[in-house]
Amino acid sequence: MHAIIQTGGKQYQISPGDTLRVEKIPGQKGDQIELSNVLYYAEGEQVLVGSPYLSNVKVMGEILDQRRAKKIIVFKMKRRKGYHKRQGHRQSFTTVRIKEINVQ
Repeated sequence: MHAIIQTGGKQYQISPGDTLRVEKIPGQKGDQIELSNVLYYAEGEQVLVGSPYLSNVKVMGEILDQRRAKKIIVFKMKRRKGYHKRQGHRQSFTTVRIKEINVQ
């Protein structure tokens, strides 16, 4: 059994028990979340494809952690012009464990 979900502008292929890092989702460590933007679901011979989403499939998960990624450096420079700019950025992310995929 697996599904393809969309969250944070990205798509992920998941199965029950998977752990993944997604764009920040509001909530605290240990909270239960429901991901309802399911694009595709398959179990054996049963295949469901949404247009764009499946309304009868919900993915239940648990927030394991809220963190920020390593800092990246954005450096811009124009040669021979004396222009250079240095900026840092740390992206927030959420670690989620997929508990189950429910089909109504």
